[in-house]
Amino acid sequence: MKTIYLAIVSVLLITACDNDLDQTPPLLLESSALEEFGPVLNAAYYYQSGGSTPLGVMGDFRADNMLMLESPYTAFDTYNADLGGLDLVEQFFRPFYSNLYKAILSTNNVIDNSTDATEIAEAKFLRALSYFKLVMVFGDVTVNLSPAPSPSDLSILTRQPAADVYNNVIIPDFQDAIAGLDNSGLTSGRASKIAAQAFLGKVYLYRGNFTEAATTLGAVVNSAAAAGITLESDFANVVVDGNSEIIFATPLSTSVPNAYGSATTFVGWFSGADTKSLTPLDPRLIDAFDASSAAGGGTDLRKALTIDTENMNGSNKYTGALDQDYIDLRLSDVILMYAEALNENNVAATTVLPLLDPIRTRAGLNSLTGTVSSQADVRQAIADERRVELALEGHRWFDLVRTGTVNIEMGETISSDYNVFPIPNSEILASDGVITQNEGY
Repeated sequence: MKTIYLAIVSVLLITACDNDLDQTPPLLLESSALEEFGPVLNAAYYYQSGGSTPLGVMGDFRADNMLMLESPYTAFDTYNADLGGLDLVEQFFRPFYSNLYKAILSTNNVIDNSTDATEIAEAKFLRALSYFKLVMVFGDVTVNLSPAPSPSDLSILTRQPAADVYNNVIIPDFQDAIAGLDNSGLTSGRASKIAAQAFLGKVYLYRGNFTEAATTLGAVVNSAAAAGITLESDFANVVVDGNSEIIFATPLSTSVPNAYGSATTFVGWFSGADTKSLTPLDPRLIDAFDASSAAGGGTDLRKALTIDTENMNGSNKYTGALDQDYIDLRLSDVILMYAEALNENNVAATTVLPLLDPIRTRAGLNSLTGTVSSQADVRQAIADERRVELALEGHRWFDLVRTGTVNIEMGETISSDYNVFPIPNSEILASDGVITQNEGY
């Protein structure tokens, strides 16, 4: 993956401007003059790195897994307008926002102008992934499907309802990617058919379409082995670069500044290497691992392989230091989502719970089959499993929001305004107010 990353950077001659969505990347002003779109597609891959560190931090530090300890970053845990403060927005949300829209501009150019079907399918995948991340974080967002939007037409910046973005862009693009890709990209760190299927299934789960989610995610689980994707036998390897259960990962390298704006990666936040949170571990995550052990008839091996309770950080999961790829999706995540979708479709617990067995056996725990049976209990069991299995991988907050369990799990009443994050003020100003702020910020 590092080789792919360096190759992407080496051809990044089409870097977009730093903010405004109505600006087109230099050298793409006349897309008809281009004959090769590989570098443009590589730029779209590169810009995904700007959506990795912020997403990882949001997913765990906003929830009950990790804590910010230095003001004003403590606003991550206070659920009020403070999170919209300038320093926070500029550090976390603006790079995330602007880099994903740069990726979208690049994919639009490939989709509209390339004659290579595989390039177009990869671009559809990356555009869908970019919009999915944006909707997860901000809710309603601006939709641009043009490679060269008019700088004078600010009306195109009006935010579109998240439901429309899902139905009109994200779902169709992932479907097109599935139709146009095979799985050869798995060995080169690029988009693949199975990755598109997995993300589409995740999208259906987010939309509450459990029937389609079960069908799509089930197809991924059942075809994973044939594609060379298998559960790691040792949990210590699940976030190691290039491990066997990765379905899609974003390459990052400390040797090359990423699209986030520095060589820093998300790993530093979890390990306590950033001064904003030197001891970031939330005691509630320790409790979650202990509860998992108690309910599992043994010691959950994932605890010692994820968190350092002496130094109160999450350095144990990322033992490869800071040079670590961001794993967007891996097989155990898909298995747990598949089990969740089946349960929401009223499939019997005796069918659903055995799906968790390989994951739990790897963690040194017993099967849950026979211990819980009601749909509600199975739902909670899967949610608990997701928390400890995927801890420090950027999923927790988004799981709570999509399942409507923020208040229950966080132990306080939180306005739904704060389920999403603040739109960067710089983008609002650049759009002359056409782009609006989320309620509450």
